[in-house]
Amino acid sequence: MKKATKIVRIIARLNVGGPARHVVWLSQGLQPPEYHSILVAGTVPPEEDDMGYFATEMGVKPIILPEMSRAISPQDALTIWKLYKLLLRERPDIVHTHTAKAGTVGRLAGLLYRWLTPAILLGRPRRCRFVHTYHGHIFHSYYGRAKTRLFLMIEKTLARLGTDRIVVISKQQRQEIHERFGVGRAHQFSIVPLGLDTKPFADWQSRGHELREQLGLRRDDILVGIVGRLTEVKNQQLFLEAAARWKEKLSQNLSDVTVHFAIIGDGHLKSALTEHAEALHLTDNVTFLGNRRDLENVYPALDIVALSSTNEGTPLTLIEAMANARPVISTAVGGVVDLLGEAISTDKQLSFVVRERGISVPSGDAAAFAAGLDHLVADVGLRREIGERGLQFIAANYSRERLLDDVKLLYADLLKE
Repeated sequence: MKKATKIVRIIARLNVGGPARHVVWLSQGLQPPEYHSILVAGTVPPEEDDMGYFATEMGVKPIILPEMSRAISPQDALTIWKLYKLLLRERPDIVHTHTAKAGTVGRLAGLLYRWLTPAILLGRPRRCRFVHTYHGHIFHSYYGRAKTRLFLMIEKTLARLGTDRIVVISKQQRQEIHERFGVGRAHQFSIVPLGLDTKPFADWQSRGHELREQLGLRRDDILVGIVGRLTEVKNQQLFLEAAARWKEKLSQNLSDVTVHFAIIGDGHLKSALTEHAEALHLTDNVTFLGNRRDLENVYPALDIVALSSTNEGTPLTLIEAMANARPVISTAVGGVVDLLGEAISTDKQLSFVVRERGISVPSGDAAAFAAGLDHLVADVGLRREIGERGLQFIAANYSRERLLDDVKLLYADLLKE
């Protein structure tokens, strides 16, 4: 009987977001007899919400290393040592790291595992393949110039010395990471788009009514929502500023359209964003809904789903929105353009771009965001068309089954080399 391929998968923390779901889906889907998956994660800091419950629901029990967290710390040395000892114990065929911090400590531990062996005297390092997935990257919009330059140097070094395959989740992300920032060599890269379990969204037409009733919305009222951690890179401040600009234009035009805005998520910027909404006189127009575990009931309640990030890989929130046939508007960052498709608008005077599956706007441009939002609000037919095209696109390209097949093929190719 063929021996199962053993995979050690490492992520810095299982906090709320797409990467945590991604590693749990992979760990749950790659099981005996073909595979044996071990998920290793660090601790979630108090200011973030823990998605450990999602792993439990999927039947995945991660190994928790308390020393491993997102922030740089002297404990990182202990994390590397513990990971090295874990690799010695488990003797994996593949080590697959996800997110920046896990990619650093995991690959450093992997270098120790590969080369610290008596057989190296005979020129035989331990046989193990190393894969790193960029769900996003930290090469802009996260840190200052000096720290960003340091992290980029580390990533370039690890790509050359400690990585057999670099996985990106979109063509746009590969172009940005490899061609713009110079990380890795061309032959190292594989594009593996995200995949998700769309079954919870299958009957989206019958959901969402309860949330709209809680918000006191009528059938024809428009609800615009943004889903994500309340943190700097998600830039919900831009969303609020666009809402304020749109509200000002609405009052000038004396329109009968009623639009309400919802922010779904939590994080350390909650108080600052609440104060910013008050300063923009949006108290009656914006509702902070906090974290919701029942997103299958949230997306169908939204008429438009927004994303205002300054940096993204391929945002799971847009994929989930499309899986619910929701029209989307987003800043054109990272892999967003790959999701939204080709431009179908030829009007160069517009500050936004109407694409096959959504509207894209320049990053940081509140006026363009408000204008694109106004375009969507005013055109019911366009919202319906974008939603339908998005639903078809996700069904054809972003299933969990396709993700598992792609990763299995990636692993098989690696082990042949």
